[in-house]
Amino acid sequence: MIFRTLVTVGLLALTGCSPLQDNVSRISTKSFGSLTDGRDVTQYTLRNEAGSSVGIIDLGGIIVSLNIPDKQGQLADIVLGLDSPQQYLTESPYLGAIVGRYANRIKEGKFSLGEQDYSLAINNGTNALHGGLVGFDKKMWHVVPHEGSDYAELKLSMVSEDGEEGYPGTLAVQVTYRFDDQNNLSVNYHATTDKQTVINLSQHSYFNLEGHASGSILDHHLTLEAGHYTPVDDSLIPTGEIAAVNNTPMDFRISKTIGRDIVVDHPQLIYGGGFDHNWVLDRHTEHGYELAATVFAPKSGRQMEVWTNQPGIQFYSGNFLDGSIVGKGGNVIGHRSGFCLETQHFPDSPNQPNFPSTLLNPGDVYDKTTIFKFSTH
Repeated sequence: MIFRTLVTVGLLALTGCSPLQDNVSRISTKSFGSLTDGRDVTQYTLRNEAGSSVGIIDLGGIIVSLNIPDKQGQLADIVLGLDSPQQYLTESPYLGAIVGRYANRIKEGKFSLGEQDYSLAINNGTNALHGGLVGFDKKMWHVVPHEGSDYAELKLSMVSEDGEEGYPGTLAVQVTYRFDDQNNLSVNYHATTDKQTVINLSQHSYFNLEGHASGSILDHHLTLEAGHYTPVDDSLIPTGEIAAVNNTPMDFRISKTIGRDIVVDHPQLIYGGGFDHNWVLDRHTEHGYELAATVFAPKSGRQMEVWTNQPGIQFYSGNFLDGSIVGKGGNVIGHRSGFCLETQHFPDSPNQPNFPSTLLNPGDVYDKTTIFKFSTH
């Protein structure tokens, strides 16, 4: 059973977390180092009254740290990450990053809009993944910090030029991170274009609610508010079918451990080497924020809820993490040591007419939000 007891500021004060003092800023900055081409990277740290904090850099809008208390009030960093900005450019499997223009895969990097055919940069076998060779995860973003009475936020902005990575239209993008005193981390995506294009933005943090160096996530309990998913072929491209999860390992409607069915002999798990699929959320409103997923870590008692107004969520169980990357503090990033819950439109939607549309036209606004809500029991 999943419980939703929020950690209180008073408990944290008694158990080692440090709430904000009067007249102390919620936002601090420091150097995160430099890239080999000389560009400096800055880390912004947002803190709240509960003593929690999130660290975000202007390279890729990457979440490099997220310190959240456990049921005893002890803080731990619960996202996988790296120690240097150059590692994020050359070694990272999108750890903590904003991904776009199109999160997830597009078959053979091709799609058409009207009479016009487009060919994208290929960077995942024969397919385009997460925006291409130089996606939003590798861009430097302009950052404007802001503090409210019970939150701190960063507004990140950039312009993706017409033709970049093969995508049409000049896209003006703003991503707002907000971290409040209730340990809610929200991510809002806002974009406009001067030419018809496709867009699908997401946040690619790898979570381990026991702590980033705690090993396997297979004992985490996961619930997905989804009765259907989009099956894939052996290159992880959706077949176009929207299939029921009933009587399959893909059924997370009732909480179960990530590891319970991950090695079941099922074609979808063979193709992905585990879970790496899009679930079709059971939405009850057209645009409202609804619960998409709940994850609970039994040792620490940390719980994360994911709320969104997106139609789908990609659950990835860290199958391709293989121990070849040395992460924060010299800790090796091992197999299935982190999981992703990427709210999104469906993969390959530009080529799947029965999927929700990812078209963005001039004069329209792309406006999507995801909220990660942290608590303990």
